[in-house]
Amino acid sequence: MKKLLLATTATALMTGAAFADGHANTVKIGVILGFTGPLESITPQMADGAELAMKEVTDSGLLLDGATVESVRGDSTCVDAGAATAAAERLVTSDKVNAIMGADCSGVTGAILQNVARANGIVMVSPSATSPGLSTAEDDGLFFRTSPSDARQGVIVTNILQDRGVNSVALTYTNNDYGKGLADAFQAEFEAAGGEVTISAAHEDGKADYSAEVGALASAGGEVLVVAGYVDQGGSGVIRGAIDSGAFDTFYLPDGMVGTKLNDVFGEELNGSFGAYPGTDSEGAATYGEMAKAAGYDGTSAFSAESYDAAALIMLAMQAAKSSASADFKDHIFDVANAPGEKIFPGELDKALKLIAEGQDVDYVGASAVELVGAGESAGNYQEIEFSDGVYSTIKYR
Repeated sequence: MKKLLLATTATALMTGAAFADGHANTVKIGVILGFTGPLESITPQMADGAELAMKEVTDSGLLLDGATVESVRGDSTCVDAGAATAAAERLVTSDKVNAIMGADCSGVTGAILQNVARANGIVMVSPSATSPGLSTAEDDGLFFRTSPSDARQGVIVTNILQDRGVNSVALTYTNNDYGKGLADAFQAEFEAAGGEVTISAAHEDGKADYSAEVGALASAGGEVLVVAGYVDQGGSGVIRGAIDSGAFDTFYLPDGMVGTKLNDVFGEELNGSFGAYPGTDSEGAATYGEMAKAAGYDGTSAFSAESYDAAALIMLAMQAAKSSASADFKDHIFDVANAPGEKIFPGELDKALKLIAEGQDVDYVGASAVELVGAGESAGNYQEIEFSDGVYSTIKYR
């Protein structure tokens, strides 16, 4: 893991002429994700996705007349705002990155945005920071995300529960911006639809014992326990306590709780539980899955496709601006992400770069059916999952 944290990964080695005024023979993109912390089991596939896009662009030789794209990794920890800010500061001031793909968790993303990105005029495109609060954060036009806001996820959770005839739930959430934002969004939607939230209670990550939290949730009751937490941290701890005590046997698992680690840790104990995380059955998603498989990683892992798309949007916007400087390309991200223009899918970044260089419009669809709305966030597509025979699988798209 230490080697992973210290890694500065050049996705390809190519030569090119030096460029002035925002051009350079090497473009650096910071990849700041929680390589340690409560999402560390899904982070590698996210970084792989971003770096696959970078390699694709470098191999094309078409970005800014032949620039090489280099990935520089930093550890956000997902939960430590101070450590995340320090990591981002290093990427910007020491490594001189042109943009940031990240961060991942909402709290650290907000801290980096305010303390590093705005201070230095650096574009950030997050693949997974979903707090509704980020939609209205002051960002000087520098912040975008290829994941939908949890305001959208609150609707999805409500719809899935209603479709299954669930009328009352207990709710626990990790005590940070992500957990609180999702919990509030869901509770408002569910109660407006006539459902009952018997209790909404925070839990802290990093505890060895969650019996007190489980006891309070059990006393309140509910047909299903909604766990708005992290798969590698307290969310799984609450589930373990609930199963062992018999408090609940059916769980709803939002995006931060979805990962193959659930299969390994709980297996058949979660049979009948369900949830959802961002994803689509689009043409681009299938293509990306095959590309990831060929590259040796799981492209269906949560937020991997969104990471590929985040990096792709950064590079296509640079091409549109004819510059790798954030101040120049920040206003072009919407242009390349949305209609009008020729639709661009994974594996077609060379085609997109050529079209842009020729002065034509592109509509980047990508791996997650990107459509930016509002303050620069994805409109949102989700895949519904269900546990059966000890593993989860996608059963529906929304």
